[in-house]
Amino acid sequence: MPASAFRVAAVQSALRYEGRDAAVERVCERIAEAARTGARLIVFPEAIVPGYPAWIWHLRPNLDGSAIAGLYAELLDQGVTIPSPATERICKAAGEAGVYVVVGMTERNAEASNASLYNSILYVDPSGQIMGKHRKLVPTGPERMVWAQGDGSTLKVYDSSVGRLGGLICYENLMPLARYALYAWGIQIYVAPTAARGELWLATLRHIAMEGRVFVIGCGFVERRSDIPTRYAFKNDYQPTMDEWIDDGDSAIIDPEGSILAGPLHQAEGILYADIDPAQMTSSKWIFDAAGHYARPDVFRLEVRTAEHPLLVVDDGVDGPGVADVPG
Repeated sequence: MPASAFRVAAVQSALRYEGRDAAVERVCERIAEAARTGARLIVFPEAIVPGYPAWIWHLRPNLDGSAIAGLYAELLDQGVTIPSPATERICKAAGEAGVYVVVGMTERNAEASNASLYNSILYVDPSGQIMGKHRKLVPTGPERMVWAQGDGSTLKVYDSSVGRLGGLICYENLMPLARYALYAWGIQIYVAPTAARGELWLATLRHIAMEGRVFVIGCGFVERRSDIPTRYAFKNDYQPTMDEWIDDGDSAIIDPEGSILAGPLHQAEGILYADIDPAQMTSSKWIFDAAGHYARPDVFRLEVRTAEHPLLVVDDGVDGPGVADVPG
C-alpha cells in the first residue's frame, strides 16, 4: 500500500470511428496529458481501441446480416493482438510517463483462428511492461454478435505500487461472484471500463465501492450522432428521434464509503482526477469486509476456476501435449 496520497485519472473519450492507429495515438496523448497533472494510474473506457462498436445496439441480425458482416470484418481488421505494435506504443507511452495504464480494447484471438474477438482490458505498469489482460466473461446482449466469452484465466488482481489493482468490464460488474472473487483477492483499486451510463449505473458503481470497500474508477465514453461518418449506412438506422448525444459518458471516481470524488462527467470529453487517500483502503473495512469478517466461510464457499482453456492443443508425440505456438 502506498505511503501517501496519489492521483488517479479517468479519461472519458469520444467514439470517432477513426480506426486502431488513430485510437492508439489518442490514448498515448491522453496518457501524457494526465501524467503531467500528476496522475499515477490512468484508466480508459471499454473497447476504446479501436472504438466500441455501438452499432450492435441498433442493427438487427435477422434483417441487417450483410451490413453486420461488413462491420464485423472491419472491426476484426482493426482489432488488437496482445502483444503487438499497437500495445507496444501504449506501453512506451506508459513507460515514458512512468504511470499505470488500464485501457479497453477489442482483442483478436491470435492464439487460435485469429478471426474471433474479445472485449478486453490491458494493464500496463510504469516501466512500460504488460502486467496482464482481462477478457470480458460474458458479452452483454447484442455484444455477443461480435465478442466471444473470456474465461477465468484472466480474472485477476495485480499488485502495484498504488495498491492491489483489478476490475471488470461494464455489465460484468453486475456479476456478484465475479466481484466477490476480486474482493477475496484483496482488490483495493477497482476499475470499471464501460459503455453504461446514467443514474442506475452510477448507483452500481457506488454500491461496488461500498460493498468491496474499494476505490472505484468508472470510465465510459461519449458518442454523438454527428461523430458517426456518413460512409456508414447504419447511421441512418439510428432512431430518427434520437438525441445528438447517443452515449452520455458519466464517468466517475468513488471512494470506499461510496462517496463521489470526481464526476459524473456528463455529455463531454475530458479527464476526471481524484486524489486517493491510501489509508481508506483498509480503515473503511473495520465495519464491513465482504471477504473478511463478513465472509462466513462456514456457510458460503466460492470456487473460482482460473485454468486456461486453449482452443487448440497439439500432441507432437515427443514432449507430450502442448498448446500450439501460433504467430501473432
